[in-house]
Amino acid sequence: MSETVSAAAAAQAEVKNYTEEDIKSQLKPLSENAFVRFFQKIWRWWLGVWYGFCDKHPKGSSLLYKVFFFLVFSYGVTIWQFVVMTFLPYAFASLNNGPAGWPMVSIAAAGGRNFIIFGDEQGWGYFIAFEIAVFTAQCINFPLQRNITYRSHGNPWFQAMWYFIGWVLVSIATNAIWGICNAFLLHWGSPDVLNGLLKTVLTGGVSMVVFFFIFLVIFPDDNKKAKSARTAYEKLKAANAPAEQLAKAEAKMNVWETKAVKSNAEKEYFKAKSQINAKAMGYFATKKNLEIAETEEDKKIYGEKLEKAFEDAVNAIKVKNEKEAEFNKVAA
Repeated sequence: MSETVSAAAAAQAEVKNYTEEDIKSQLKPLSENAFVRFFQKIWRWWLGVWYGFCDKHPKGSSLLYKVFFFLVFSYGVTIWQFVVMTFLPYAFASLNNGPAGWPMVSIAAAGGRNFIIFGDEQGWGYFIAFEIAVFTAQCINFPLQRNITYRSHGNPWFQAMWYFIGWVLVSIATNAIWGICNAFLLHWGSPDVLNGLLKTVLTGGVSMVVFFFIFLVIFPDDNKKAKSARTAYEKLKAANAPAEQLAKAEAKMNVWETKAVKSNAEKEYFKAKSQINAKAMGYFATKKNLEIAETEEDKKIYGEKLEKAFEDAVNAIKVKNEKEAEFNKVAA
């Protein structure tokens, strides 16, 4: 009991070593523009709410985070693809001299229009414009998904290679689907802008679903891979596996555990930075409420809240400093 009391007293004494300026220094200066400043405050508040939710629901928050950013970036590049397809075909209009491509199979129900996978009923120009739109969209999508959605620390060149292979296979599948749809749309006299929109939605939608599962493979969860590698190593060790096989398993385990440590340290550091922002804002908001309080009862209530807010902010500073040190250590 005495040890608990002593620890609490030590913690209180350490809190007193901090000042309001220490808390204020943790806040990044807000923009002088009132409009921007308003949204900065909302964003800081939201980060505090989000990371509080993460602490209570780690698995659920991780899934929500991935699904949210995956959808945002996927829809974002789909919009980019549509914008490019709206204008770029005009740059290659001279190449649109009629049906061109492969396998050029006539569809009787579509008025003799052709089923084409590589190419287009209107000519090579439209096909080239579409492939440029899709390729540039993937060049945007890959780094965003890798670095933000999945926060992967794997080999970027290896991942890019598999992403490219996946894109080629998905493109063949979506082009085959579009080859049938396009024949009918042209037979019905559908406008080019509408065709471009439908092609973007169709191919983008199919690609989005397929790539979600591809990303799970090329951007694996470091903690799960580390746990799996350790389990495999322990099984081999228990089975007295040959030294060479055991050494390979141990090396693989060490690689994934190192990546997991780095991922966790990075995640905890950024979370701590956001939480100190939220706690600091909470402290100054409480202080303002105390200053404008009119009754003695309100002053007493906000006075007690201010003490608690100060303590929470100081503890958040200490956590941030600890997480920053850990992150710098593993990132070095």
